[in-house]
Amino acid sequence: MFASIQGKVAVVTGASRGIGKGIAEVLAEHGARVAVMARSRDAAQACADALVAAGGQARGYAADVGDRTSMDAAARAVAQDHGGIDIVCANAGIFPSASLEEIDGPAWDLVLNTNARGALYTVQACLPWLKQAEAGRVILTSSITGPVTGYPGWAHYAASKAAQLGFMRTAALELARHGITINAVLPGNVLTEGLNEMGADYLEQMTRSVPLRRLGSVRDIGWATLFLASREAGFITGQTLVVDGGQTLPESVAAL
Repeated sequence: MFASIQGKVAVVTGASRGIGKGIAEVLAEHGARVAVMARSRDAAQACADALVAAGGQARGYAADVGDRTSMDAAARAVAQDHGGIDIVCANAGIFPSASLEEIDGPAWDLVLNTNARGALYTVQACLPWLKQAEAGRVILTSSITGPVTGYPGWAHYAASKAAQLGFMRTAALELARHGITINAVLPGNVLTEGLNEMGADYLEQMTRSVPLRRLGSVRDIGWATLFLASREAGFITGQTLVVDGGQTLPESVAAL
């Protein structure tokens, strides 16, 4: 199943850890040649080396999604090394916590530039090769926070994730003429290094809020991304796939 990504070149940003690493692992396991991108080339290459050790094909690249010049250079390097780009997973993102009173202009800009502008720059940098691909695929890692739910302290993060979906819907219309699809995965609470840093009380609270009674894994997001990257998903574009264990379903805690 999903053998259609065999040999395809997949760019995954923010792939040295967390959800990005889970996406990279699943794509590599299914035969994609994965370009692991992170701000630190050492971190990116360490992830790539682990994928190769597990039997996959991968290579690390340094890239800052908030810097168009950096992304252009990284995309060119991937295309030169692998002969093109078929799949783009715009996953890189940050989620610092700050109250409404604490968020100032630089803090707002940092989150929006990384999460929303970063998605734009990632797609723009890879677009020349996506246009040449047999079946170009773009998958954004958005979130339930912003598009569906809210959480105190994440106003700037929520705004950035909602912005990604507005971008996606119009991009889908422009990319369709080139046979390229663009969709978004909306994770709920996924157990990552960043979530662990929120503390045990937060993790327990979030686990109780999920009807399936567990937090998501990075591979859960990887599987959803794999589907949207496949030939089998070729008639899906401009859509969102919520992967949250039912977290957004309960009307209140009484429903659980």
